[in-house]
Amino acid sequence: MMGEDTVPQPQSSTCISLPISMCSPTSSPRHPSLLLSPFLSLLLKSLSRSGSRTKMWSYWAAVAPPLHAFRRKRGKSRALRLLFLFLALSAIYADEGAYIGVNIGTALSNMPSPTMVAALLKSQQIRNVRLYDADLAMLAALANTGIRVTVSVPNEQLLAVGQSNATAANWVARNVVAHVPAVNITAIAVGSEVLTALPNAAPLLVPALRYIHSALVAANLDGVIKVSTPHSSSLILDSFPPSQAFFNRTLEPVFVPMLKFLQSTGSYLMLNVYPYYDYLQSNGIIPLDYALFRPLPPNKEAVDANTLLHYTNVFDAVVDAAYFAMAYLNVTNLPVVVMESGWPHKGDPTTEPDATTDNANTYNSNLIRHVINSTGTPKHPGVSVPTYIYELYDEDLRPGVTSEKFWGLFDANGVPAYTLHLTGSGMLLANDTSSQTFCVAKEGADEKLLQAGIDWACGPGKVDCSPLTQGKPCYDPDTVEAHASYAFNEYYHGMGMAAGTCHFSGVAAITTTDPSHDSCLFSGSGGRNGTVLNGTSLTTSPNSTSSTSSDAHSFYQSKVVLQILEALLSGLVFL
Repeated sequence: MMGEDTVPQPQSSTCISLPISMCSPTSSPRHPSLLLSPFLSLLLKSLSRSGSRTKMWSYWAAVAPPLHAFRRKRGKSRALRLLFLFLALSAIYADEGAYIGVNIGTALSNMPSPTMVAALLKSQQIRNVRLYDADLAMLAALANTGIRVTVSVPNEQLLAVGQSNATAANWVARNVVAHVPAVNITAIAVGSEVLTALPNAAPLLVPALRYIHSALVAANLDGVIKVSTPHSSSLILDSFPPSQAFFNRTLEPVFVPMLKFLQSTGSYLMLNVYPYYDYLQSNGIIPLDYALFRPLPPNKEAVDANTLLHYTNVFDAVVDAAYFAMAYLNVTNLPVVVMESGWPHKGDPTTEPDATTDNANTYNSNLIRHVINSTGTPKHPGVSVPTYIYELYDEDLRPGVTSEKFWGLFDANGVPAYTLHLTGSGMLLANDTSSQTFCVAKEGADEKLLQAGIDWACGPGKVDCSPLTQGKPCYDPDTVEAHASYAFNEYYHGMGMAAGTCHFSGVAAITTTDPSHDSCLFSGSGGRNGTVLNGTSLTTSPNSTSSTSSDAHSFYQSKVVLQILEALLSGLVFL
């Protein structure tokens, strides 16, 4: 922090000491407190499902000491303590389901290197990706980034995997087990739209799913890595009204056992949803605004006459159609994850007039907001539908009509295809994809690194930090994080938002949310000094000490969990 005679102090309310030793839950079986280990095993599995698998033993090491205190307090109800602990953790992880991911296709004549891809993902705060294979170099580049990865069994490998348990086990050993936990693999997509793209292989789909899952069970990874298979929404017939939807009945011999498998393994239905194609194929029946999530007057909303549910966009209608179609087959508790959705930003002007930059921008911007706000669908309001945008890069080698090559958010050089309208949506896809960007301190970042960044920016970086002194507009809030955000942003804009100027040893990030407050105006706000450029940083800044930034959100979340656990468990000792 900057001030007159002020010395930066650690924020005790957000600091907690973490044990550095690794501790196994079975290392001290003689302690009575380890009667709690079944519960803690469940806790660790829950944490691993939220993407914190590599930190599980750190959680145990931090939680175990206060648990020993339980043993020393006689006459207290363990059941009551466990209930409070469970409720606290449930509250923390209740909203883990809402997220946006991105598909990474590779049909580019000038495909960026895996390290460049990983750098782009990190700079854009993209924390969920789907690969169409399990490329070793790409997995190596994603190691230790914290990014949640879905790997895929390509359709051309489905035949071998679906015919041999041993082949499936080898696939998992080579493409999954060899990379975890460094690579945060959370799911395996077996094939892609097999029932429509490769119908002759349909009988092998469920065996392939089961063989892959069996291999995960053998590796003790089935609790943290889910197995499913993406389907085209064209499998849903009579999709409006959604309440009348059903899956193609000729495929029920495959679909029913597949749904039962997904249910029994705690997985989810992977669905590809493309309102662009629904709009094109409707021959004018579906309005463009309805496909793009644009606001509709009440008299223009589509109403399901059977349920009286109102639908304001195609996306929700298709997802609900999937829910109703599963219910028709007596499957009512299976989540839906949309593995592909997007809109092309360019096409043949004559035959594809709606494949435009404006429409792509509108659809993807609205989709991102719709998903991360956990809006849900009319049938399941508030139930998040995790969604992967198709796709990260334009793929110029894809065959077919012109628009097939232009679904990407970026070109091969990492330049945004258009400017997403995401102001106020946090840091996701915020780096140089808006007309206003700011460089701020990462939430929960290490305060020593933040202070070092302030010292550098206000010293060698030649930033005018006088507004941070006591009595000046940006002095309050008097925290390291707030002062770092101002200093970082001034340097970033002073350097013309050039590539690599918002890094500061990995504790800075670019956002579209204006951090200005009261009379403290940040550069880039309301026309203040600095011109916003439309380029994407793929390199580290000169003041960087590491080329690999940490997963700040996950670390911050870990600290919050530990703080709550420590406070809760310490308090319960005195009940």
